[in-house]
Amino acid sequence: MTRWLKRIALTLGLLLVAGFAVLAYALSRDVPCGPPPAVAAGAETIRAVTRRCYGPPEVLAVERIEKPVPADDQILVRVRAAAINPLEWHRVRGTPYLMRLGEGMGAPTNPRLGIDYAGEVVAVGAKVTRFKPGDAIFGGRDGALADYVAAKETGSVTLKPARLSFEQAAGAYVAGVTALQALRDGGKVRPGQKVLVNGASGGVGTFAVQIAKAMGAEVTAVCSTRNVELVRSLGADRVIDYTKEDFTQGDARYDVIMDNVANRPLGEIRRVLAPTGKYLVIGGGGPDANPWVGAFVAPAKAWFITHFVDQELKFFLSSGGRDDLVALAQLMEEGKVTPVVDRTYRLDEIQDAMRYLETGRARGKVILAMD
Repeated sequence: MTRWLKRIALTLGLLLVAGFAVLAYALSRDVPCGPPPAVAAGAETIRAVTRRCYGPPEVLAVERIEKPVPADDQILVRVRAAAINPLEWHRVRGTPYLMRLGEGMGAPTNPRLGIDYAGEVVAVGAKVTRFKPGDAIFGGRDGALADYVAAKETGSVTLKPARLSFEQAAGAYVAGVTALQALRDGGKVRPGQKVLVNGASGGVGTFAVQIAKAMGAEVTAVCSTRNVELVRSLGADRVIDYTKEDFTQGDARYDVIMDNVANRPLGEIRRVLAPTGKYLVIGGGGPDANPWVGAFVAPAKAWFITHFVDQELKFFLSSGGRDDLVALAQLMEEGKVTPVVDRTYRLDEIQDAMRYLETGRARGKVILAMD
């Protein structure tokens, strides 16, 4: 009887190993790029960025697709500018591989790319009441890297603050809402608290410094030498140049640490975190990171350790939404937050723009201009 149980256990173990091997192969397999589908004869077309396989920026292309037609509850927007985020290079490369369970095995299920955009309403559906043709708007929608997008009136879209250019507004949705939700909901920042932003010169970081100040926090920002003056101009009370000083070895203790780069050991981070402080991992890693786990190592460690300490350590993922976009727009309209634009590229320079974003050296946002 014992011999049969051992054989059954061995068989199940082998089947489990084989199953994992098949899944690993399926997740990591890259299918060659296929040709774009033909556009219907006589259809009006627009330009759109696509990727029909996984890989480096070279797989990106600008194709002609049919111009969208707004449904009754949608607005048609002429996109004036759009932004790319780290999320985009993850989707282009299909890493970490686990994300392919949602993006598509072997090749992307949906070839379109982009979320952040800003533009002008050119037509509205029969049931639309919030917007009218001519309105300048901004927000987030899948497939935003295109000349036109159709967006739901009730979706993540609102009027553009008049003081902002289309390029500035185009980079606000993903990074701005992430910073707002992380500080307000994840960190529960209160006036007078000490907040440290690690990776303060990037897309999320530049928003986080300004939003934390608007919340009444005392803000310490960590960045490289070339970005010190930029970050100081955003309102940081103290700026630490990480090439000259290690913030984890200082005497200060922080109520909230917002980590956009996850480049310091968690044990050292905890040393400068208040006894009941909150540590939020927002990002980290790059295209050269392990394609299986990517930037998940730091969040996994934080999730495990937080169960044994009084400090709150967690990975924070924003959820988007119109209400928070409106709140962000109000902060920008009041001049409390201003998006930082590093470089602006033409749409047909998408490969160059993505290569630059992947360097991790962007100061604020990387923008694609449609005109």
